[in-house]
This record gives sequence, C-alpha cells and structure tokens, in this order.
Amino acid sequence: MLRFLKNRTYSAVPVLRGIAKRNPIGVDMGDDTLTMAQLANNGKGISLIAGVCENRPSNVKPGSADWQRWAIETIRQVNSRGQFRGRDVIAAIPPAELFIDHIKMPKMEAKSETKEAKDAVDDAIISKIKQKLPFESDDAMIKYIPAEEDNALVIAAERKIIDRHLAIYEKAGLTIKSIGVWPIAMTKSYTKFFGRRKTDIEAIVYLLDLEPNCTNVVICRAENLLLARSIPMGANQLDGDKMVARLVLELTGCRRHFASMYKKAQIERLVFLSGRAVDREMCVTIAKQLEMPAQMGDCLAAVEVAEPSQLDVDRRNCQVNWAIAFGLSLS
Repeated sequence: MLRFLKNRTYSAVPVLRGIAKRNPIGVDMGDDTLTMAQLANNGKGISLIAGVCENRPSNVKPGSADWQRWAIETIRQVNSRGQFRGRDVIAAIPPAELFIDHIKMPKMEAKSETKEAKDAVDDAIISKIKQKLPFESDDAMIKYIPAEEDNALVIAAERKIIDRHLAIYEKAGLTIKSIGVWPIAMTKSYTKFFGRRKTDIEAIVYLLDLEPNCTNVVICRAENLLLARSIPMGANQLDGDKMVARLVLELTGCRRHFASMYKKAQIERLVFLSGRAVDREMCVTIAKQLEMPAQMGDCLAAVEVAEPSQLDVDRRNCQVNWAIAFGLSLS
C-alpha cells in the first residue's frame, strides 16, 4: 500500500538562485527510511533545492551498529552528489526513541520571569514526569512546551540516543544546527503550506502522518502544539478492515484525551500530511470512520520545483513522505 522510490533523488534549483535564502537541511531519520530535504525562499515562494529518500536495508536492524554505519555512509553518498548546499542540518530523533506526555503546568504562587521561578517550574515538571519515563531521568534530556488551558507537552530522550545521532552526523561530515522534534516539524509544514488563511490561524486541526510502521498524530492551533502522540501502527500494518479499525480506535482515543485536556476547544478538521505516500482511499476510509471533514496535504505540490521532467520529479506519482523533513528545513 505504501511504496517508496528506492535510491531516487529529487532536486530542484530555486528561481533567482542568487537571491534565494537557503534553509538548513532537514533530516528525518526514522526506523525505516532516511529522508533529507533542503528548501529555499526567494521572497516569492518556497523552492526545493534538493531532497532524497532512502530505505533502510531489510537486513539492517534499526538502532544497531550496522544501522549507524548505513546511515553515515548513506548521508556521505548523498552529500557527494553535490545537490545539497552547505552542511548545516536540523535533525529529528525518531518517534520510537522520543518520549512524549501531557501534563498540567505546576501551579506557582506568583507568576515570575526570574531564573529562580523558571528553575522551580522545571524542577516541578521533572518531578511530575520522572516516574513515567521509560528510562532514568538523570540520563534524559527533557523539554516542555506550554500549551493552552495550563497544559504542557513534555518531550524527553535518552542522552545516549541523542549522542548516537550527533555522532552519525559528525562522522558523515555535517554540522548539527539543532535537534528538532517531529511534532513541531509537522506543525510547521501544516502552517506554511496548508494553514495560511486567516481562518486557519484559530482553527484546531488534527494532523496525521502515516509512516510505514507508525502513525504520528499532532493536534494543534497553527504552530501551537496541543497534543502529540506516535502510534506504533502504520501503513504496512493496515492490510485489512480489522487493522484499520484498530488504528481508528487509537485515533479516537487521542481525540478523547484531547477533549479531556482542553474543555473549551474543538477540532475542526483532519489533515493527512503523508501526501501521495499513502493510498488516498485509505485516508478516505479513516476520515469516514472518524466522522471528520478531511483534506490531503501534499507538501511536494506546495513548493516550486524547477524543470521537474529533467529532475525526474513527478508531482502526481511521487510516493515520498516529505512532511517532517520539510518542516525541519523550515525551522
């Protein structure tokens, strides 16, 4: 159902190349694929400078030493083609290696912007979340993002995981500008390409990114994150009505969780950000079972691609999921 084009590179030169502002390279390194994209803005619109999607070999286990060597060598080969410009990258930790939870912000006696007050909030959040972490809190990098109605998203990853990813890019000859997170990348792709109308600024939307073996969920108001979750079930598992029903049940659970956290908010529509990487009829089926109005979000169709016939870019049949990589490059 979900097919990726092996060893296929998509690249384009933006109009007014000398004037275009070049963005960092966005790297979406999941368990199954390595997707890299670099965007540029010439003042009139967004252009794709270069992009590539490579499948992990079936005999390489995600997270293993062989996987690290494959990632390093693949990135080196991609860079040797000379299509990406510069070496600054914004990379994301794979969803399977990122812990995300939602909490109520600790109540402080008085609001203050002093360092002591901020440290007290940090300590209170760590105290709340450390019992839930699947790893030792002392060995974790923890970040929280304030949301609406005194809620917050807590995002954490093991230091050794972060160090492993930093080492991959260093050995591949790239410079990490920052470590991004996939929920923020999804909101950036949505707001830049599909949520630009005035009515979209206040609209709460349910973003779905169907990957081969997981489904990434984000509920947001423009770039304001409200809820994020990665479900360990993706397009590869949706091989029958029973499995689709299971995914819909998980997605319904996310809606209920959202409703319990945000009493005054209501989701207006569903947006599929996987573009043409996922069968359209599958998306229609999911939307019908969720009973939500929905739209398809094809990020490649939203950017300029110069001379697509010469660059082997077919907007109608490109089956690469660019949402997170594009969002990272936009960061």
